[in-house]
Amino acid sequence: MTEPAAPAAPGSSELWAALPGAAALVDRAGRALQGNAAFQALQTESPDWAWLSREARQALLTHWAQVPEAEARLELASASGDRWYQCHSRWDGALGAHLCLWTDITALKQAGLQALEQVAQFRLLAAHVPALIALYQAGTHRCLYANEAYAQAFGLTAQSILGRSFSEIIGEQAADLVRPVVEAVERSGKPGFYERQLQGPDGRKRWVEAHVIPHLDAAGVVQAAFVQLVDITRHREAEAAVRDSELRLQKFMQASAEGIVFHVDGLVSDANPALCALLGYELDELRGRSTLDFVALEEVGKVRQLMQAGAELRYESRLIHRNGEPIHVELIVRSLSSEGGQQRMAIVRDIRDRVAAQQRIQHLAHHDSLTQLLNRAAFMEHLGPQMERARQRGHQLALLFIDLDNFKRVNDSLGHLEGDKVLFTVAERIRNCLRSSDLVARFGGDEFVVLLNDVHQHDDVMVVLMALLSVVEVPVRADGRDLSVTPSIGVAMFPRDGESAEELIQHADTAMYLAKSRGRASYQFFEHQMASQAYADLVLEAELAEALTHDQFRLHYQPQVHARDGHLVGAEALLRWQHPQRGLLSPDAFIEVAERHRLMVPLGEWVMREAVRQSKLWHESGLAPVPIAVNLSSMQFRLDRFADTVREVLAEADVPGSWLELELTERMLVDDLEDTPRTLAALRALGLSISVDDFGTGYTALAHLTELPLDKLKIDQGFVAKLPQDSGAMAITRAIVRMAKDLGLSVSAEGVRNEQQRALLAEWGCDALQGDLVGSSMSAAQFEAWLRRAPRPLPPLPAG
Repeated sequence: MTEPAAPAAPGSSELWAALPGAAALVDRAGRALQGNAAFQALQTESPDWAWLSREARQALLTHWAQVPEAEARLELASASGDRWYQCHSRWDGALGAHLCLWTDITALKQAGLQALEQVAQFRLLAAHVPALIALYQAGTHRCLYANEAYAQAFGLTAQSILGRSFSEIIGEQAADLVRPVVEAVERSGKPGFYERQLQGPDGRKRWVEAHVIPHLDAAGVVQAAFVQLVDITRHREAEAAVRDSELRLQKFMQASAEGIVFHVDGLVSDANPALCALLGYELDELRGRSTLDFVALEEVGKVRQLMQAGAELRYESRLIHRNGEPIHVELIVRSLSSEGGQQRMAIVRDIRDRVAAQQRIQHLAHHDSLTQLLNRAAFMEHLGPQMERARQRGHQLALLFIDLDNFKRVNDSLGHLEGDKVLFTVAERIRNCLRSSDLVARFGGDEFVVLLNDVHQHDDVMVVLMALLSVVEVPVRADGRDLSVTPSIGVAMFPRDGESAEELIQHADTAMYLAKSRGRASYQFFEHQMASQAYADLVLEAELAEALTHDQFRLHYQPQVHARDGHLVGAEALLRWQHPQRGLLSPDAFIEVAERHRLMVPLGEWVMREAVRQSKLWHESGLAPVPIAVNLSSMQFRLDRFADTVREVLAEADVPGSWLELELTERMLVDDLEDTPRTLAALRALGLSISVDDFGTGYTALAHLTELPLDKLKIDQGFVAKLPQDSGAMAITRAIVRMAKDLGLSVSAEGVRNEQQRALLAEWGCDALQGDLVGSSMSAAQFEAWLRRAPRPLPPLPAG
């Protein structure tokens, strides 16, 4: 392939030898026509271009043969592959050959390969990192490279973005924003930084953080700048959410009616106005102080322990106002994390009203709402422990059961509001008679119970009893008038009269009933025989209730006759009990028990119905067309609808009211002076006659007789029995008769035993008589037989 050297090329041989690298003239066939020493060295080493790789030889031959006019710069590998040459070939027409210059670029090529490898690694890294990366040329600000993520952020691709200026890529407005940063990087050669919002192709705005990193050449001149965009939208949104949350929290704190406090390591860092107002401090006075400074002393230990535990919890405590006032609060404690670290937040809820309400509820649960004394349940809770304490110490207790006599008439006559005033006053008087160690309770209605502690002797109890009797009956002002109420008091001693609370109260109650039966304003100590009597009363009560349902009651009748002519004018119905074991019993054997246990109401109604039934039979038969008198109980007469009940009884039997006469005691008339006239007027409107039984033994003021609608006075047999021997009895009896006549009332006498008594009574003007002289009480059948034998029970008295 190598030809003999061609003629020397024009020019100095010295110039040819001075050319850098190997130089040669090569014809189109690839024959070297001439070469300098450097070229000759290469050829000598490996003739016929063997010093080049096969691919390099082929590339040269092709170039020389086909493109003689072209100028080319070819990079050629050596045959060994460890060296690189650059061949700069240019056709010279005058010489008719290619002028070729070979330069050894092995070192430069190796550096280039290393750079290419680094570029490849950079591209691989840039394609996969979660960031947007681009390379912009300095000065022109045109994009030299961008990863796919960067290009897509601006609606481009990694190829289409190349060569564009950053103003074309990001927009003029954004470019104006970032240009100062880019220019500063180019001037200083130092990295720059900025943040901005970026609106992507989807229209969604995101926050990006941009780092501009200069690329310097060996001389330190900025050739380009890397731009790295990191999406920080999530962080900015989180920061915005935090700011928004903090703003909402701040607004909530300011607007909340409940106190809120923040503290770090127990030191107050912030508080809202509500907490400042609750404690009486300004915010600046609270900041930096220990939260325990505002906790009540007795609560500090508990609160410190809960704070140290660091738990999220809710509990109640007490704070101290600036003025020293304790404040009941509920604390709701939570832990919060912030940029400043861990802190605690407490919602401080003022629960003074709730605590007061709870205390009020607790008080109401244990105290009577009217008198504020202990109620029954609370008293029983105290009584047991007091008894146990007394038992251990060998002390005595006294339990007093107090009942107000006839208190119902106060309520019925003046109303419950006035009655409540009386009860409140009485409760205060009882309380003031006692020591602070004693207990007093209202058991209900007009019943009070007192427990005297540490009783040493009987006289200790007597002192209290006398004080209670004296102060309770002092008149009470109610409805503009002075009212007197009296107590009946039963006393049971512990441990003598009972080992349990229930037994002690029961025995005191039993003693109280005995005291009440003996009259007003009295007291009675329990005696053990009373227990058996109380048991007997309980049995009797059950038997009475059974007697009503088993038709064991009977009515007997005592005739009433005209005092002068002796003819029958009426009959008094007298109640009897046909007891299955004890035989026929008079009211003395059971009436007290019946009245105590309210059995008199149904029993009294039965008496009225039976008397009306019997009266109808005797009227229709013509045997005894006279009214039948019935005795009323106090309990029965005071019933709100008593007159209506009588009307119903008459209507059911279909008889007129004139066939029935009702007898009341003086006490029943004066116990309720407000309602009694109305009730009597309603009864008389039904046609009934109203009699005052046992007149002269009660407390009726004479003025009342003129105010009450009455028909008859019945002289008590206690006066009649003493006639005519007792001058006092004669004077009283004669005065009663005359007074009744002057008032337009008829007069009847009970217990008339002989003609001498009859004659005196008739002489004074007495209208009717009853008693053994006329006839004793009889069953209905016996009464009818008696009438048939003696149509006129007594012979007429002589005139004059």
